[in-house]
Order: sequence, then C-alpha cells, then structure tokens
Amino acid sequence: MLVAMAGTFKRIGGIFQAKANKVLDKAEDPRDTLDLSYEKQLEQLQKVRRGVADVATARKRLELQAQGLQKQADKLQTQAKAALQQGNEDLAREALARRAALGEQLADLKTQHDQITEQEQKLIDTSSQLQTRVEQFRTKKETLKASYTAAEAQTKVGEAVSGISDSMGNSGQAMQRAQDKIASMQARAGAMDELLASGALNDLSAPVDDIQKELDKVSSTSQVDNELAALRLELGTGGTDEETAALPAADQGGNGKGGTQS
Repeated sequence: MLVAMAGTFKRIGGIFQAKANKVLDKAEDPRDTLDLSYEKQLEQLQKVRRGVADVATARKRLELQAQGLQKQADKLQTQAKAALQQGNEDLAREALARRAALGEQLADLKTQHDQITEQEQKLIDTSSQLQTRVEQFRTKKETLKASYTAAEAQTKVGEAVSGISDSMGNSGQAMQRAQDKIASMQARAGAMDELLASGALNDLSAPVDDIQKELDKVSSTSQVDNELAALRLELGTGGTDEETAALPAADQGGNGKGGTQS
C-alpha cells in the first residue's frame, strides 16, 4: 500500500512539474534568455581578461625582479675587478661567489618568466577566441531576437485578423437576419396593399355589406358605359342601338328633342 501511495504521489508530482514547466515555457521570453546568455558569456570573457592581466602583472614583476638582480650581479662583477686591482683576491672571490648565487636566482627567474609568458600567451589566445565567439553569438542573438519579434508581430496581426473575421462573420449574420426581416415585412406590406385594393379586406372605418357592394359595382359599370356611348356619338362614330337607348334623353340626337331634322 505504501508503494502504491508513493507511486501515486510521484505521478501527481510529475503532473504538477509538467504544468509548472508549461507555465514557465509560456511565460519565458526567448529574447530575455538570449540577452541573459550573452551577459553570462561577457562575464566569462571578463574573467579570462582579468586572468590575462594577472599573469601579465606577475610576468612584469619577475622582469623587474630580474632586472634588480642583474644590477646587483653587475655591481659585484665591478667590485671583484676592483678588489683584484687592489690585490685583495679573497674579496674578489667573495664578490664573484655572490655574483654566482645571483646568477642561479636569475636562472630560476628566467624559467618562471618563460612559463608565465607561455601561460600568458595561451590566455591571450583563449581570450581572443572567446571574443570572436561572443561577437558571433551577439550577432546571432540579435538576428534571432529580430526574427522572434517579427514572428510575434505576425502572430498578433493574425490573431487580430482572425478576431475581425469572426466579428465580421457575426455582423454578416446579423445583417442577413435584418435583411430577411425587412424583406418579410416588405412582402407583407405589399400583400396587404393588394388585398386592400382588391377589396378582400374591408376598411373598418366605413363598413359596407355585401349587397350594397354589388349595387355600387353595377352602378359604377353603368356610368362607364353611358360615358363611353356619349363619347362615340360626339365623335360621330355612332353606337349600337343598345348603347343609344341607354343614353339619357338629353344625350340622344342633336337637339335633345328625340327626333332628327330632315
């Protein structure tokens, strides 16, 4: 049971770690990471340069020490000559012995100087190589940052365009619904006008029954026929007997007396 619980906790811990890494990856800006890496490389380069400066200082110190010993050796050589000139051989021997000891020290200093000089040259070469790499990294870093910035801007533009497209799609649907409603209302209004014109719908403000409607229709038709017959007589085209008979007495004949003149 303990093993099972441990396995469960381990899986849960893995899930939390995966989610944490996902959040960190989402929050991490690669431009900041590149800048941080570049700063660390500059720090390492500065350390190498300080190492070169320290070794050069040590070399210079050995050179100054060797110069001092060389001056002492030259002085002892001069003193040995002077002692011999005075016939003091023992003093000349002592001066030469000291000069020999200084010579051994100078030899040791030379060995150390050669080693330090070699080490300094290696550090100089390393510093130069690092300088080249850091400069190359800096160029690559700026290129990658520019590419990321461009990609980020393009992504934002794409997201904005997508949002506008969705908004336009919704607006288009709303506009289509409005147009459909307008068309429906226009069709309904037109149908109502036709129904009113045909008399299918009565005007409620002046109600008329069906019998009166038929009487009015016949009266209207008779009036039109009378006017048509009168126009024909006026134009001299004549009319049918039925049309003439249908005319009022005032409209038949030229004088209105019911007969024709010979």
